[in-house]
Amino acid sequence: MTVARPTATSSDLPGPASPSPVKRNKIKTGEGRLALFLVAPTVILLTLVVGYPIVKGIYQSFQSEPGLDPATGFFSNTTHWVGLANYKHWLLQQCPVPGGGTATCPSGTLGSQFWSSLEVTIFFTVVTVSIETVIGMAFALVMNRAFKGRGLVRAAILVPWAIPTAVTSKLWIVIFDPQGVLNKTLGLHTQWTSSQWPARLAIVIADVWKTTPFIALLILAGLQGISADLYESARVDGANAWQRFTKITLPLVKPALAVAVIFRTLDVLRMYDLPWILTQGSNGTTTISILVVKQLNVGLNSASALSTITFIVIFAIALGMVRLFNANIIGAQAKGAK
Repeated sequence: MTVARPTATSSDLPGPASPSPVKRNKIKTGEGRLALFLVAPTVILLTLVVGYPIVKGIYQSFQSEPGLDPATGFFSNTTHWVGLANYKHWLLQQCPVPGGGTATCPSGTLGSQFWSSLEVTIFFTVVTVSIETVIGMAFALVMNRAFKGRGLVRAAILVPWAIPTAVTSKLWIVIFDPQGVLNKTLGLHTQWTSSQWPARLAIVIADVWKTTPFIALLILAGLQGISADLYESARVDGANAWQRFTKITLPLVKPALAVAVIFRTLDVLRMYDLPWILTQGSNGTTTISILVVKQLNVGLNSASALSTITFIVIFAIALGMVRLFNANIIGAQAKGAK
């Protein structure tokens, strides 16, 4: 007589071993405490070096500037809470008047220059980043090809990026001199830094020459991760050079390109040294960073408000670009997976 064996149910089958309470407690009490102990000095240092100045600056942006006390007529170092007055000073062009109150800032004063400096900064950002991206892509494609002397070409392309910005600015001051090599070569008599659009063009040229290699280097890193078999298969299928670029190179290099564009955009939005050395911010070349430094000589608290506004603008632009590029990259990857 045979005995029927009981059928094993899913509940009877052995499953993955659950972590023992001893191991979990060890992670929480042992490794967790060690990780916290190792990370804590860095967190504390960043809080002191970065966090405290930011909080202090935001707090000062709501304080008045020290100056003459209307009640006594004497200079006073004390400040008091003025709320959003410093922000209205920049955003609504409201300047304080003697005896209290505010009025529309006169033309030419620092209080009336925020929107114009923001326009100049965005102009430099859009123009320089667009040109640098196109030229950087071309440089990266050249550096990615195998040919004799490729190492020398790569070194020559990357040299401008290795030169400090202050040295680059002084170099271009000599080039843009009315009697300089640029006018002599092109047969021009242009006063490059003496009027608005020539001065802006000079800054764009200098910045593109200086930082295009940065974008080229990041794109080159992305290009070297693309397999040569993809291009060979595309050639066998009859794809021409433009089709290989738009269907293979551009989609696969998008992550590196996004990083390059975002980094350069944030860098140009904070640009100070190059336009300051070339033009001292004159002739319509005052960026937001130059305006902040100028305001420091007038009032620290109002400069803090301007710095806070600048941070918010840059953060909003960075967040928008990250979302845009992330959506495009994920969409392209999903389309390629299909």
